[in-house]
Amino acid sequence: MQIEISEFGRADAAASGPAQPVHAGTRLFRAADRGIARATEAAAALLVLAEVALLGTSTASRYLFAHPFAWSDELAAILFLWLAMLGAVIALRRGEHMRLTAFIRGLSPERRAWLDALALMLVAALLLGLVMPSLEHYEERVVGLTPVLQVSEGWRSAAMLVGAGLMLLTAIDRLIQHATWIQIGAALAAVAAAYGLLLWLAPWFEDLGNGSLAIFFVLFVIAAMAIGMPIAFAFLVGTVCYIAFSTTIPLSIVPSRMEEGMSHLILLAVPLFVLLGALMEISGLAQGMIAFLVSLIGHRRGGLQYVLLGAMYLVSGISGAKAADMAAVAPALFPEMKKRGNHEGDLTSLLSASAVMSETIPPSIVLITVGSVTGVSIAALFTGGLMPALVGMLALCAVVWWQSRGEDLASARRFTWGEKGRLLLVALPGLGLPVVIRTAVVEGVATATEVSTIGVVYAVLVGVFVYRRFEWRRVYPVLVDTASLSGAILLVVGAATAIAWALTQSGFSQQLVALMGLVPGGQAGFLVVSALAFIVLGSVLEGVPAIVLFGPLLFPIARQMGVNEVHYAMIAVFAMGFGLFTPPFGVGFYLACAIGRVSPDVAIKRAWPHLAALFVALMLITLIPWISIGFL
Repeated sequence: MQIEISEFGRADAAASGPAQPVHAGTRLFRAADRGIARATEAAAALLVLAEVALLGTSTASRYLFAHPFAWSDELAAILFLWLAMLGAVIALRRGEHMRLTAFIRGLSPERRAWLDALALMLVAALLLGLVMPSLEHYEERVVGLTPVLQVSEGWRSAAMLVGAGLMLLTAIDRLIQHATWIQIGAALAAVAAAYGLLLWLAPWFEDLGNGSLAIFFVLFVIAAMAIGMPIAFAFLVGTVCYIAFSTTIPLSIVPSRMEEGMSHLILLAVPLFVLLGALMEISGLAQGMIAFLVSLIGHRRGGLQYVLLGAMYLVSGISGAKAADMAAVAPALFPEMKKRGNHEGDLTSLLSASAVMSETIPPSIVLITVGSVTGVSIAALFTGGLMPALVGMLALCAVVWWQSRGEDLASARRFTWGEKGRLLLVALPGLGLPVVIRTAVVEGVATATEVSTIGVVYAVLVGVFVYRRFEWRRVYPVLVDTASLSGAILLVVGAATAIAWALTQSGFSQQLVALMGLVPGGQAGFLVVSALAFIVLGSVLEGVPAIVLFGPLLFPIARQMGVNEVHYAMIAVFAMGFGLFTPPFGVGFYLACAIGRVSPDVAIKRAWPHLAALFVALMLITLIPWISIGFL
């Protein structure tokens, strides 16, 4: 999900000024910070393993022996919240939280260093302001007992407090290590001045009523994201400032709402599918599928482009990150594609478009998030997502056919039937994994969360006993990476849940319902406007934060308009993917350029045929409900 290549808070040495002397106190702080970092990573890795073991044994006990563990979901939810918060700490340390870079990408390193210092200072100030509310929330919950385990609710709420404290230490450490003292002082003065101004204006904000929503949730959030502040913290800036300066609601409601948003057990599928995607790469499952597809159609005009689309259709959504999907496919195909005379801009554009096409393919993390925040059946979403992706793939195939008419096939290799058979045998375990996962969910063998553990065990067994290439030394880094990416995603979910609660209690949701009801054209007009709105949201926020923030507001309107929820979900997810990978604001497009090692200036000129095809596919999905619900 990380789309900025340079890490958040890490300015170039030249931009940060001359090296600063390292004092004994600074060295001691850094040593303590490194110790905390190692402990945090080890704890997060153990929590990932614990969740796999807990859900795996619980699923096996229920399905094989008809003896479910009544306490397993409760324990898994508690451990999951700790995993999410520790993962968020790791992501902050590594600079892996999702951020909008469209506004700062073209700035000089010197100016970016100043903005990074300001963004980090805002993060630190925000976390400092959340420590006491998190403690109050913990004290409120510690006296309660969980329904099944009968342990204190404080075990769950303590994760918010510990996470806020550790992220505060991390933000301070990033400032000390990667900003000059002048930059730190200037950023501190700016934040202090802003705080004083907000205190002075607080009575005016209270009198302004819902008019303050535009200030805090539009102006403040956009400004925070524009300077490079991670999206999750930008959301929290708007929410905390709105509650603190415009209402009398205690700030402890923020960690409470965040905890609720991050505690949905269905979201446990996020880290487990992220882990599964990494294990597929370690075990060789993805490479086997690609090699087989190449042997089938790689010798035809446009054959490797069709392989790229087919490979993305098969492996997409399992890793939880489009970067992982594209990185697993592109390096294996791009060199040979270039030998055949394909323009590198066309290849990068196709790679980016294939990520859009595959947005609705299960087990997509965005689909899981939709089910979590809207209550739509995950099994129905998994079933409904295959056909919209196929429509998108067919639209891109038409573009590939047109562009590859003059392709040079002199270097193309033709495989014998015997070679194809051997490659099929090698690819069968990989080809079988998506089928196993989707069948298990649709047939009710396991939930969308539990089925990921089946995939994890499957990938490990295939890598160890079939391909015999499983690299055990890579498991620990993969576990830490899983926690980091999951923490980055889930902190956005928690922050967006807090915003959604604030917007709902302010009465904004009712106003939005009334406004959307005025859209001309009835149901069709509402769907087209929704698709265009989700394109814009996707280009700014990405899929997960956008759906968590606006899903609870827009899906009830869709129900009132008589729109099938699965159909609406497919429109939303496909449109947000379109926005995410559409230049100049779609940050996913620049991620594809980085993976393809092509300048965005070169690729952007070649992107429009693929985007036009995908837009046609989106309109078909929007106006023909059968594409999404025909097989339900």
